[in-house]
Amino acid sequence: MLQDASSEESVPREVSFMEKLTKTVQVRHQKFLDDVTPYPLPRWVVTGVLIVLFCMRVYHLHGWYIVAYGLAIYILNLFIAFLSPKIDPALAELEANDDGPQLPMKGDEEFRPFIRRLPEFKFWYGIARGTCIALLMTFFQMFNLPVFWPILVFYFFFLFFIIMKRQIKHMIRYRYIPFTYGKQKYAGKDNK
Repeated sequence: MLQDASSEESVPREVSFMEKLTKTVQVRHQKFLDDVTPYPLPRWVVTGVLIVLFCMRVYHLHGWYIVAYGLAIYILNLFIAFLSPKIDPALAELEANDDGPQLPMKGDEEFRPFIRRLPEFKFWYGIARGTCIALLMTFFQMFNLPVFWPILVFYFFFLFFIIMKRQIKHMIRYRYIPFTYGKQKYAGKDNK
C-alpha cells in the first residue's frame, strides 16, 4: 500500500495552461513591483494621475458615487495606518513588556526610529490597486447605485476630521512625528 502511494507522488503531474499563465503573470507583476520600488516620485505621480482620471470619470458620468466613497474610505484607512507606529505606545504601556522597539517617552531614553505600521511602498501599492479597481468598476453599470452624494461627501469629511483629530491627539500624547525630512545634521565641535 505504501509503495502505491509513493509511486503516484513520484510521477510528475502535467501543469495546466492556466497554472502556467497565472505563474507567468505573478512573476511579471512582482518584477514590475521590484523595478518601481526605488522610484517613489514617479510612482506617486502615476497614482495621482490615476486618481484624477477616476475623479474625472465619476464627475462626467454623474454616477458611481458609492464606488468613489468606498475608495475614499479605503484611502483614509491606509493613511491612518501609514501615520501610526508599528507598535502602538498606548498598547505597549498596558502590556509593559520589551519584546520590540518602542518610542522613547523621556529625553534620557535611547532614540528609536519611527517604524510605520504600513510602510510607504505598501501604502502606495494599496492606493494604486484600489484606484485601479475603482476605475474598473466604473465600466460596469451594476456598481452605479443611486445615492444622494452630498450626504456621502459630508459623512466622509466628518469621519476624516474625527479620525485625524484622534490621530493628532495620539501623536501629541506619545510624542512622535511620522515624517522625517532628510538626514538630521549635528553640530560638530568646530561648528559651535
